[in-house]
Amino acid sequence: MDNKLATLCNHIGSNNEAFLITSDINRLYITGFKSSDGAVLITKDMAYLMVDFRYGEAAQKKVKNATVIIYSSFANTITELCKKHDLEKVYLENEGISLAQANRIKFTLSKCNVKTGTDKTLDKIITNLRIIKSRAEVAKIKKAQEITELAYNEILNYIKPGVKENEIALELEFLMRKNGASAVSFDLITITGKKTSLPHGVPDNSVVNNGDFVTMDIGALYDGYHSDMTRTVAVGDVSHEQKEVYDIVLQAQLSALSVIKAGITGDYADKAARDVIDNAGYGEYFGHSTGHGVGLNIHEEPRLSPRVKTILSTGMIVTVEPGIYLPDKFGVRIEDMVYVTKNGCTNLTTAEKNLIIL
Repeated sequence: MDNKLATLCNHIGSNNEAFLITSDINRLYITGFKSSDGAVLITKDMAYLMVDFRYGEAAQKKVKNATVIIYSSFANTITELCKKHDLEKVYLENEGISLAQANRIKFTLSKCNVKTGTDKTLDKIITNLRIIKSRAEVAKIKKAQEITELAYNEILNYIKPGVKENEIALELEFLMRKNGASAVSFDLITITGKKTSLPHGVPDNSVVNNGDFVTMDIGALYDGYHSDMTRTVAVGDVSHEQKEVYDIVLQAQLSALSVIKAGITGDYADKAARDVIDNAGYGEYFGHSTGHGVGLNIHEEPRLSPRVKTILSTGMIVTVEPGIYLPDKFGVRIEDMVYVTKNGCTNLTTAEKNLIIL
């Protein structure tokens, strides 16, 4: 039994209790096996991965830390396991599971007199596990970031007046997949001109013009793990105001990077960036949090936000992405991923941050 499962088992109160994990991402985290359906049942001393026929052969070959059961009826299989282990209570996830799915499981378990726990007990345990990245996880995230930066460095030669936002996004995805990504981490944000004032603008057939900023919020998926970075570049002649705002955002990001280390809180890191932007007179134009965790999900714990008191620990990976967005004019965002250490943070993003003018 590996460390993740051992930790989960240690949190089970008695031999008559168990955890049932049904969300895709948490199943992947626990077993290393990706499937669109299935469940993991964890008792005090055993773990079972239940999958249907579509995934049976692959799961039996890949999964080493759990007994694989191929079911034709999930209800019958979970009932048999509950009886086998004399279970009296099974804790379900609170997040990542639909109400309908939870109700179906509750109904099935109630028929064999098994109670269900639907508070956040299980979610908190898994979150606390996932928030600290193992060496293997860090290596995958680093690889995803390397793929992202290879694509980014190539796309700089592609961007010029007349190129469409959609074309930039398509070319970036092609380059990422060409270099080993299984997919992009999210719908890539590649926006230009006035649309850069939209933090999550959607690329379309708008074209790059001389004097535009082009913002690219991009990431690659590699072996289940995500990367996330944002760069804003200039095309041709840009104004003094554009350069000034860019520099303020850069200084805000550097300020946050300088304070991030194990022991500080998420709101403290956020404040380091936000104060720079506030003091420059642009506070009302920075309306989102400074960062978030990255891993199997593109957005996960911890958060760097004014409202979050989570204490950062060694092994966490977070983004640092302040921005300024001036409506109907332009916007700037700069985003890196960093690995939190005892004495600071290691930047996993190496792409140039000084303003690039193409």
